[in-house]
Amino acid sequence: TVSEDADTVLIAQEAVTKKVNVALALLTESGIEDKDIKTQSYTVSPKYSYPQPCYGGFCPEYDQKIIGYTVSESILVKVRDTDKAGKVLSDLGSAGVSNLYGPNFTIDDEDALRAEAREEAITEARAKAKQLAKDLGVRLVRIVSFWENRGGYPVPYYGKVEAVGLGGDGGAPTPASIPAGENEIVVNVSISYEIR
Repeated sequence: TVSEDADTVLIAQEAVTKKVNVALALLTESGIEDKDIKTQSYTVSPKYSYPQPCYGGFCPEYDQKIIGYTVSESILVKVRDTDKAGKVLSDLGSAGVSNLYGPNFTIDDEDALRAEAREEAITEARAKAKQLAKDLGVRLVRIVSFWENRGGYPVPYYGKVEAVGLGGDGGAPTPASIPAGENEIVVNVSISYEIR
């Protein structure tokens, strides 16, 4: 998010646009594709004067007035190469981005990984059923029911995240340390067989 205060909307907008353009150029230089950069919000808000505090029971008359404007633009960036995430965050901080949030690690093709996990769960369930049938001296005939529990949303596991200073001394920023950890997709299955 880039946010600027000014006496007029136009001046605040120009200041935001200037910083956003610098940030977008840095993202392009970092190899981030246009499809992975999108505006989430653009807001213009008035700033109001506040009344003088009351002293000794006397409160001066007060008329609330607009004393300026705040313009903010928030952009969502997807960094597909996690090795670049720390440098991208540091570069954006140096470019005057006033609020950085993230990263949030996600999986691009979650359905494919979920299908793979399901296949492994079914294979494991089938092997256990065959072993149990053998131990009981029965034969598996056919599947009569199937139940799947997707285990909720992927749960991220993170290592230690080091603090990142965005102020800097004007030199090249040190890339932020961004441990990616792992996301786990869990699929539990329950299969009931007819036996003979």
